[in-house]
Amino acid sequence: MRSLILPLIAAAGLAACTQTPAETARAADREAGEQAKLQQRLAGLVPGKPQSCIDEYDTRDAQVSSYGNTILYTLGRGTAYRSDTSGGCSDLGSGGHNILVTKTSSSQLCQGDIATTVDNSSHLQSGSCGFGPFVRYSRPK
Repeated sequence: MRSLILPLIAAAGLAACTQTPAETARAADREAGEQAKLQQRLAGLVPGKPQSCIDEYDTRDAQVSSYGNTILYTLGRGTAYRSDTSGGCSDLGSGGHNILVTKTSSSQLCQGDIATTVDNSSHLQSGSCGFGPFVRYSRPK
């Protein structure tokens, strides 16, 4: 009897982690909407070459926003740094409920560094993600 219960428990656990087709469609719609907002935010800016690191000093006064799995550091109207993350850092920016927290051992944020999000109300950790390469977007010259 015991040998039958363990596989059933394992199967139930796997089923609980599987998205239904409707959930998958909703997630895809959300991601498409976030990517459309990101493209609108970056309209008129030209991407540069991907960089492994950016100076943390450049991000201190930046507005930080998330668009799906993408984090955008906006420095004024004409410059932004984009990093496509591993996911898990969401709901950042104006109207968002989370704050991005980064810890570095140098003066730079680098690809592969881990960031965490903290809920603005409860001050509890709400997520984490790994940075991808950073791409600088700026106004054309």
